[in-house]
Amino acid sequence: MTAPDDMSTPQRTGTTEGTSTPQGTSTPQGTEGTSAPDGSGGVHDLRSALARLAGHPGQLIETDHPVDPSAELAGVYKRVGAGGTVERPTRTGPAMIFNNVTGYPGARVLVGLMASRDRVGLLLDAPPRRLTQRMGQAIKDAISPVTVGPDRARCQEVVHRADDPDFDLRTLLPAPTNTEQDAGPYFCLGLVLSSDPEGEKGTDVTIHRLCVQGRDKLTIFFAPGRHIDAFRRKAEARGEPLPVSVNMGLDPAIHIGACFEAPTTPYGYDELAVAGGLRGRPVELVDCVTQPERSIAAAEVVIEGEILPGVREAEDQNTRTGHAMPEFPGYDGPANPALPVLRVTAITTRTDPILQTLVGPGEEHVSLAGIPTEASIYNACEAAMPGFVTEVYSHRSGGGKFLAVLKVNKTNSFDDGRARQAALVAFGVYSELKNVILVDEDVDIFDTDDVLWAMQTRMQGNRDVIAVPGVAGHVLDPSQTPEYDPTLPARGTTAKTVYDATAPYALRDEFTRAHFRDVDPRPYAPGLFPGTGDPPAGEGAPGAGGQVHHTRSRSSHHD
Repeated sequence: MTAPDDMSTPQRTGTTEGTSTPQGTSTPQGTEGTSAPDGSGGVHDLRSALARLAGHPGQLIETDHPVDPSAELAGVYKRVGAGGTVERPTRTGPAMIFNNVTGYPGARVLVGLMASRDRVGLLLDAPPRRLTQRMGQAIKDAISPVTVGPDRARCQEVVHRADDPDFDLRTLLPAPTNTEQDAGPYFCLGLVLSSDPEGEKGTDVTIHRLCVQGRDKLTIFFAPGRHIDAFRRKAEARGEPLPVSVNMGLDPAIHIGACFEAPTTPYGYDELAVAGGLRGRPVELVDCVTQPERSIAAAEVVIEGEILPGVREAEDQNTRTGHAMPEFPGYDGPANPALPVLRVTAITTRTDPILQTLVGPGEEHVSLAGIPTEASIYNACEAAMPGFVTEVYSHRSGGGKFLAVLKVNKTNSFDDGRARQAALVAFGVYSELKNVILVDEDVDIFDTDDVLWAMQTRMQGNRDVIAVPGVAGHVLDPSQTPEYDPTLPARGTTAKTVYDATAPYALRDEFTRAHFRDVDPRPYAPGLFPGTGDPPAGEGAPGAGGQVHHTRSRSSHHD
């Protein structure tokens, strides 16, 4: 363990103060005094994100109670705030920092930073309902990352080199094992950064499933079509390893921006530019210590290494469980029998780093995948038919990937067909999308009950459900297999379905909702509406169970 010659930051001591933060009312330890690289305020790294949440009751809690990273940590957060498609009982709740991880003195693990649409709104400076448009604008305002000198390499305040005989990533970092049948410990929020070995397609960043296999070895899973896998294939064809950095503990703008996919961010597009567009300043990169690659300067933890050419190993080689880890559809993904191997050459960290993770099927994945998906669909529809699609929601039941609800603004009978055209645009923009529900302007797309109401009263199955069979989908959906449907040619092929729950324009008067007088309820129920402004009217996303939160305390209202 060595510090870079030009850094004077003290080494990690292996201890922590261990004070609890009740409901986010005090600043989490290690986050005081954070400021942006240019000296301004605002969120710019993980610690400044946590400092912001600390000022909003109910958004962040800490615990000093001992927790085992093997199955127990994820089990706790399942009940505290995982939400999403996690097995019930679960709920949407605060982010959580574990300060007492069994077997890792002084280590801290954060889970659930983005496991709430309201919380993402706080962190990205946007009302929850406007995150779609906020992300869509960031694509247009993209700012490319910049490389800075080692004096700004906060991620290299502490360096552990793999050629040190005492090096063992299994003892350095408390990678959680989410369930008792997982293939092993996983880094679930590792943002992999790599570059085209032929120099033609620049740099790419993607979150990948990384399973710890040994003291300096990880396996890495690539879903079909991932751009870094294309880089890996190029390097392998040349008989060369692919240098990578795995960046963890980041400004949430980086993680969410990295989850855009082609064609919105085509092969060769550096998604770090989206985070630049969100923050109005470039993401800073620094040269790695042991690899000819770069890492994110403000990351809490960086794993440097190389993906080896021609080497494949079983994902569950140490456990033989047959399972990988819980994936976003809500199922344990099957362990892959032959995955590429990432050989670790160094781990670099900030002093007293915070390891960030997620619970795979949780609401955090919905935010990460879903909000960029919404933005991609919204931008494409706005370009094709301006003003027609007014809102998009990538629903939690599909993990932010499989189901989108589109709100359309019909003004004539021709728009009955344009609504279905919008669904086809959505499928073209996001290949992993499986189902689209179309609703009218009077439906709250963030309220599952309201969407289901539209489906019950404005839809007939024989005329308003349109299926397109045999289209590319996602390999992690267990129904997208030839075993489930013998007509499918391969795993990851699916039927794309449109559910048109809009009223025919010519019959619109027959589908007018019953209107009630709009009365200020505060004099009658002041305890439910303590704010001084207008009573809440459905802002934000639905909580667990598909209900919109219509009451908030004054301190947590952020629109």
